[in-house]
Amino acid sequence: MLDNLFDSVLSTTTNITTSFSVMEILICTVGSFILGIAIALIYMYHNNYSKNFVVTLALLPAVVQIVIMLVNGNLGTGVAVMGAFSLVRFRSYPGGAKEITIIFLAMGTGLATGMGFIAIAALFVVIIGLMNILLNVLKFGENKKIVKELKITIPETLDYTGLFDDLFDKYTTSVELQKVKTTHMGSLYQLQYHIELKDQAKEKAFIDEVRCRNGNLDIICGKISMNKDEL
Repeated sequence: MLDNLFDSVLSTTTNITTSFSVMEILICTVGSFILGIAIALIYMYHNNYSKNFVVTLALLPAVVQIVIMLVNGNLGTGVAVMGAFSLVRFRSYPGGAKEITIIFLAMGTGLATGMGFIAIAALFVVIIGLMNILLNVLKFGENKKIVKELKITIPETLDYTGLFDDLFDKYTTSVELQKVKTTHMGSLYQLQYHIELKDQAKEKAFIDEVRCRNGNLDIICGKISMNKDEL
């Protein structure tokens, strides 16, 4: 009986182009909407999100499902649809790893419901969703070290080599100069470092000492700006 539960709800799963009844289409579409909303709720847990993105996640499985039902058995149409998806992907703004993963989950769910395997799609969403929540709660893969990006502006008259070494030894456990660039027509230098502070509570004291040495010019200290989790 368990095997029958995971059978397709469609009347046929052959590679021959067939027509579907209205009831079969409605069952698959409703299942896609329910699972899409579940995927959106999973993404909303412990993640920053926008309304447009979660609404898209809720609707994406149904969109993929109806496309799969329309191209069932038609190789030429399937190739054309795959090309259209590729164009949309490369014309869109690149998201982070989390966003791309959840989009693949939504598309995989739509593929399953489009073939009528609603129970398999539901099981797929439950397993992946629970693992996603569990890994977030356990903070799996989270970097324990707090590495910050420090940008210091200095006048061109100062030699930046070794200029802040004593302060780095006093306040940081690690420091790495990433790049140096000129600004204001070459009259200023901007030094960009990646640093790890010994004590986060002493960040202000560290910045105060740096600004006394750089002539009270701009200093920026914050999260590393580069998006390392893009796929």
